[in-house]
Amino acid sequence: MLALDAARGLAVIGMIAINTGPRGDDEFLELLYRVPYGRASLLFVLLGGIGLSLMTRRSRSDQVPLPWAALIWRCALLMLGGLALQTLDHEVSVILQIYALLILFSLPLLRASGRSLLVVAGLSAVVGPPLWILVQAQTDGRFDRDPVSATDPIGEILLDVVITGPYPLIVWGAAFVFGLWLGRQELGQSRVSTRLILWGAGAALSARLLSTALVSIFGEPTSHLDWQRLTSAVAHSQMPLWLISGTGSAVFVLGLCLKISAWTSPGLAPLISLGQMALTAYIGHLLILAFLVRPGPDTMAQGVLATGATVAVLMVFAWLWRRHFTRGPFEMLLRLPKLRRTAR
Repeated sequence: MLALDAARGLAVIGMIAINTGPRGDDEFLELLYRVPYGRASLLFVLLGGIGLSLMTRRSRSDQVPLPWAALIWRCALLMLGGLALQTLDHEVSVILQIYALLILFSLPLLRASGRSLLVVAGLSAVVGPPLWILVQAQTDGRFDRDPVSATDPIGEILLDVVITGPYPLIVWGAAFVFGLWLGRQELGQSRVSTRLILWGAGAALSARLLSTALVSIFGEPTSHLDWQRLTSAVAHSQMPLWLISGTGSAVFVLGLCLKISAWTSPGLAPLISLGQMALTAYIGHLLILAFLVRPGPDTMAQGVLATGATVAVLMVFAWLWRRHFTRGPFEMLLRLPKLRRTAR
């Protein structure tokens, strides 16, 4: 579905903008520039859940065995690749490790009922943030939120990805599992996309407004250990109101993309190609940041220029690649085990 490719392309662009910077500027233009912060990554994860749901739909309807080997290979590749990429000097918390464990965590849920998926997503959103705070309190707030890399011990890697890292599974699982549920809906129907727009906008705005009201009553949280933190909707705070607001924004964008019928236009082909090669584009932007952009950018103008140039290069590459190949170079690696079985 081209609308999903377009939404994935927008998520990649949003993450490139946020990861490129600049940081620490309070000017109004940067506030606009940072609108994707805490939203683009949730859209990326939500779409990952939808993609996994669509990928395994025959295993639900036709009682076809789940592609266990291919999915576990995908998890291993994303985990190892993410840990290796984290060693580069791009100053980005790589999201591929959590993507890998989210797929692994979701394997028992692929044939669960839709109601069960919603319950799991709800539990992650409601129970995950307090558990995150509780572990903080038990460790005196000594979370090292710097992401782990391939050189760290396995136990530390798992603890980071599940609880203590920048994308804790106990919280981010909500968006991914909700994506699994969305992937079972009739996304091509107009009434479904309308509901996504309305419910997404409602969730995004109401959670943000509720947070503003609660903070005005109880005050700003002053510590990771403070249960008052549960009132926060600050991006990447790992708190419920941020998660609901950010996921609502992602659902809203998805609904808008589903409403648009012009994705077959030649002028939009680069965006579609970028979304179809999202993994390659994501890895590509990390390499560009590490070897060409860092330690900058230092100003808003430099950030916009670096972001625009990166997006343009990746779009052109994706468009040209897709003219000759059906999948991107790194997307091909994800399917390697299946291709080998077919060859035998």
